[in-house]
Amino acid sequence: MERRLTSPHRAQPPEAAMAGALLPSPRSAADQEPNRRRTGRIEDQGFIGSMRTGAHVDRDGAITWMSPGRFDAPAVFARLLGCEEHGLWRVGPAADGPAPVADRRYLPGTLVLESTWITRDGTVQLVDFMPTGGQVPHVVRIVRGVSGRVTMRSLLRARPGYGRHVPPVSVEGHRASVDLDPGCLWLDTPAPTQAADGDLLSEFEVSEGETLSLTLTWSPDADVPPLLPDATGLLKETVDFWREWISQSTYAGPHQDAVERCLITLKALTYAPTGAIVAAPTTSLPEEIGGVRNWDYRYCWLRDSAFVIETFLTCGFVDEARAWIDWLRMAIGGRPELLQVMYGVGGERDLPETVLGWLPGHEGSTPVRTGNAAAKQLQVDVYGEVIGALYEAQLRDGSLAPAVGPMIIDLAACLEGLWSEPDEGIWEVRGPRRHFVHSKVMAWVAYDRAVRLIEAGHARGPVERWRALREEIHAEVCARGYDERRGTFTQSYGSAELDAALLQMVAVGFLPPTDKRVTGTIEAVQRDLSTKDGFLLRYHTRGAAPGRDGLSGDEGAFLICSGWMVAGQAATGRVDEAEILLAGLLGTRNDLGLMSEEWDPHRQRQLGNTPQGFSCLAVIQGVLALHAARGGQEPVRVKAAR
Repeated sequence: MERRLTSPHRAQPPEAAMAGALLPSPRSAADQEPNRRRTGRIEDQGFIGSMRTGAHVDRDGAITWMSPGRFDAPAVFARLLGCEEHGLWRVGPAADGPAPVADRRYLPGTLVLESTWITRDGTVQLVDFMPTGGQVPHVVRIVRGVSGRVTMRSLLRARPGYGRHVPPVSVEGHRASVDLDPGCLWLDTPAPTQAADGDLLSEFEVSEGETLSLTLTWSPDADVPPLLPDATGLLKETVDFWREWISQSTYAGPHQDAVERCLITLKALTYAPTGAIVAAPTTSLPEEIGGVRNWDYRYCWLRDSAFVIETFLTCGFVDEARAWIDWLRMAIGGRPELLQVMYGVGGERDLPETVLGWLPGHEGSTPVRTGNAAAKQLQVDVYGEVIGALYEAQLRDGSLAPAVGPMIIDLAACLEGLWSEPDEGIWEVRGPRRHFVHSKVMAWVAYDRAVRLIEAGHARGPVERWRALREEIHAEVCARGYDERRGTFTQSYGSAELDAALLQMVAVGFLPPTDKRVTGTIEAVQRDLSTKDGFLLRYHTRGAAPGRDGLSGDEGAFLICSGWMVAGQAATGRVDEAEILLAGLLGTRNDLGLMSEEWDPHRQRQLGNTPQGFSCLAVIQGVLALHAARGGQEPVRVKAAR
């Protein structure tokens, strides 16, 4: 039952509410000062989402990151990239200050997070979720008494503008408000709430069998308060939604739980109003602790989302492909010659890169960036990835052919004047453009799929010219991108460097897995780019000196590359080795099954933005490839060229 409090407790000041947190790694004395304590590690973050935006929940019950309304809006809780003074909403036991949970999990088949504390006074649970239905964004936090009688405390410290501003707050009865200017946050709870210095403080008790809810609602209009939420009803609706959605998955085999967790996470990265899919819901989580490789991933990369759509289709989800195709058509806007590599979730083209100098960064990793200058780069491979996803969509659902056919023809026509140019490539280098082999391979994919579509009668186009162009690109890659002496393809024409993206040659059908050039490349990449634990770097960096990507600093092992290696090994018959690599990849997940972009094999910890769509794909692709190699259901694949 919903507990109505009868005896309010005196709320402690903010300093007391924040004292004594137990953090997972050593901190300096300065970090222990009031209002200066930082967040936990990247892997300490749980994630809840509404398919419009998301929130990150640390082990101490604090929401450390949330952008209201949509993924790329300015955050109102930004402790993840700074300190407590930059905003958080913590709910947890009041005794002895903030403490880490004893256990946490997602309710099976959902994105509903359940955290459990075991205290000297009893056991209590916190259920966190964001409802998926309706137009009004909520964060719902339901406290449940399991045993004993536990005093709980809520500290809501909203700091609009990525932690920069202290907003006006007010309390009237069981409803409190935070003026974001523009917009407003409304906190509804039966717990007595006090306003102090821009914070909202609540303290209450729960006994066995009792519950109390705290619901935070965002409204773009401060003058129109939302209706009072029904927390219990919203919980049921949210659980039902996720379980019904994941029940559509067609995969049944080894590591099914891991696959389904990754699918749910990918679904949570979709922006339901348009069908766009963000790469990750965070910005500037570092690829190297203390380093400068910190980027904003809260946008829809065509490459990333195309990979996600192909994976959804492989696992039986077609509606997501339809929605993404509608978004893509809107984003292109009838001007395929102006195609960008990424867009805002609403199709926005202008994503200026800005540094937020007031944020100290996650574990001191600066700069903190919003926007992404890579939006204006030339990345030739994107054409192949998008065309490949569109082609796969019409294979899975023939009713999509009339919609995707003209898009494929238009994009292939635009690529004719671009494929032979040097570009920034899949990894978005900020150094000089080069003739990246992966980019040329994906250009080949674009014309291979376009020709197949025309030959099947689903579109009209210059099929003879594109057949010839397909052969020309293939021959050029094999002549200029292959090192005969070393028996491997290289990162770019004339380069001695290797690149893990070359592993995609097998998946896209550029060459059959039995070709010695493929097996040689897999062996060379594994030999040259593997860490001692078997994870893969994208390519080599050079520490303090700027590398070939134009950036200083190093980075962790890029997890999608490990997924590509698992798939490559499975396709070439090295199934036992692929199993070992997959086990290592699965071992990078946190206790909730979430993965960031990269893995630090030395410190055994996650790096980069989280949860990362690419890393979810790594698990799903690796599991499916191994399942097929072991004689399970084979995903639809395009026949390889020779």
